[in-house]
Amino acid sequence: MSQIFHRSANALARATIFGAVFILGVLGYGAMLLNRSGYVTGAHVAIEQPVPFSHKHHANELGIDCRYCHTSVEVSHVAGIPPTKTCMNCHSQIWADSPTLEPVRASFRTDQSIPWIKVHDLPDFVYFDHSIHVAKGIGCASCHGRIDQMNLTWQENSLQMEWCLNCHRHPETFVRPKGEVFNMAYKVSSRTQETLGPRLVAEYDVHKEQLTNCSICHR
Repeated sequence: MSQIFHRSANALARATIFGAVFILGVLGYGAMLLNRSGYVTGAHVAIEQPVPFSHKHHANELGIDCRYCHTSVEVSHVAGIPPTKTCMNCHSQIWADSPTLEPVRASFRTDQSIPWIKVHDLPDFVYFDHSIHVAKGIGCASCHGRIDQMNLTWQENSLQMEWCLNCHRHPETFVRPKGEVFNMAYKVSSRTQETLGPRLVAEYDVHKEQLTNCSICHR
């Protein structure tokens, strides 16, 4: 029987298979990049709020401590959204007639909460406890970034599972003295952290081997 395909078909078949694998690899890599991008994760996208609250102005320029507004961050799984009364403690006298702050004054008059839009919004199947992270020496900036430099608040990190696991697998890289948890500008050299981190992990009784257990975050 005569040969059905020309010998060049072998080269064409190999090129086609290689091309298909290459294209699938490129598509897979592109999908991975897209999944980690701000388009999917929402990272670095400033959220427009009912009132243009500036953490840079309040936390940095005025030096207001995080806990003045987020009162439950040390004792609860939620950091807490301040009631309008907290805002009015100052703004009943400062910028009291500003049109920008009318939603705040209206909220105070009507006793209706300001409809803030959540920026760091984890899926419902993820449990996150602010208080335990604070108690174990994880700084606000480790998750929220330099929020004291944000005029409009955005999500600094992806909040994807691989990002969380990076810290849970290597807590000694991120842990800091408890007195520096709310210090946004805290920074030490990598050499210092190499010796400080393991010591603090032991001091704070961080059970590193348990932090990657699924039930820690998925309850």
